Amino acid sequence: MTDLPVTEPAAVAAAPLKTGDTPWYKREFFITRPVKADEVMNFSRQLASFLRAGIPVLDALAVIGEDSGNKQMSLVLDDLRVQLRGGYGLADALARHPRVFPNYYVAMVHSAELTGRLDDTLEQLAGYLERDLESRRKVKSAMTYPAVILVLAIIAVFVLSIYVLPKFKDLFGELGATLPLSTRMLLSFSTFMGDYWWAVLLGLFALAALGFAVYGGAWGKARRDRVLLNAPGIGSILHYVLVERFCRVLGAMVRAGVPLPDAVAVASDATNNRVYQRRLKVVRDEMIRGEGLARPIAASGLFPAAARQMIRVGESTGTLDEQLSNAADFYARDVEYRLKRFTDLFEPAIIIAVGFMVGFIAIAMVQAMYGVFDQVKV
Repeated sequence: MTDLPVTEPAAVAAAPLKTGDTPWYKREFFITRPVKADEVMNFSRQLASFLRAGIPVLDALAVIGEDSGNKQMSLVLDDLRVQLRGGYGLADALARHPRVFPNYYVAMVHSAELTGRLDDTLEQLAGYLERDLESRRKVKSAMTYPAVILVLAIIAVFVLSIYVLPKFKDLFGELGATLPLSTRMLLSFSTFMGDYWWAVLLGLFALAALGFAVYGGAWGKARRDRVLLNAPGIGSILHYVLVERFCRVLGAMVRAGVPLPDAVAVASDATNNRVYQRRLKVVRDEMIRGEGLARPIAASGLFPAAARQMIRVGESTGTLDEQLSNAADFYARDVEYRLKRFTDLFEPAIIIAVGFMVGFIAIAMVQAMYGVFDQVKV
């Protein structure tokens, strides 16, 4: 999750950039080419192992950078070493690269530096990133097959409409046959696509531009997030995904010793959803006024009953990190089940739609051929 929006908390604000420390092309390289989450996961796990073995951070970063097969990551690690030699802490150095190390990552490292639990915290971060990557892979894997089928069907229909059906139209015109309605509809569509394909492309580009205008930018993202959360089918899945992510990040930060109001602020950023961020900001404000966590969470209307109950129990018994981790595991399994059920329904729907398109073309052509033969016999 390296593409999350970043709002630096005061405790982990980035150190002022030293333009003389890092060449300009490296800094620009960081901005345009962010490091992938799996690289950050491997880095976290390797650094935790080195620290657990008693190897200094600077030496560990040098070894990891040399062994890294990713040029972007090597550049980032070089800059981390420069900043550490300049007297900055690891969290401050990480905060210089917000597109590589998300806000929650920096906050947890900062807290770990204060408590002396850096190796354990890095291992927790690696575990979280690994689980998040696995969830993303499952979603992509579940949606790949239906998407490929749909794209291939659309391509096949366009090829038939533009290149194949016009030949039949010429044939039917030469025979002077009276064609059934389905065939006339199909040939009219083919004629339109052949003559006005450029207009169709312009329409698609205009539609894409309109979508970007409506749903692009900060205001557009808030509108898009709200639409997705209310969308039938995927809306409930997305809700549970965000609840799982919030609980996972918040639990890890509480375990790392981050103050709870700061942890809530950073965990809400980690959801990368404006609806959740706006309501969780209200939760944080109420916490600062002394309302605790469980009651504002329940009043937000974002969390299912099981999550609210686990948070209430954790706050009452002093096991909040454990209960948040349990909630995250519970909703991770629930998301996997819901996603499987959704794809089990979505795949047949796609196949039926494809079958309907292909079947309509086949029936229209067969009816036309039989009509021509009947008229020739007469």
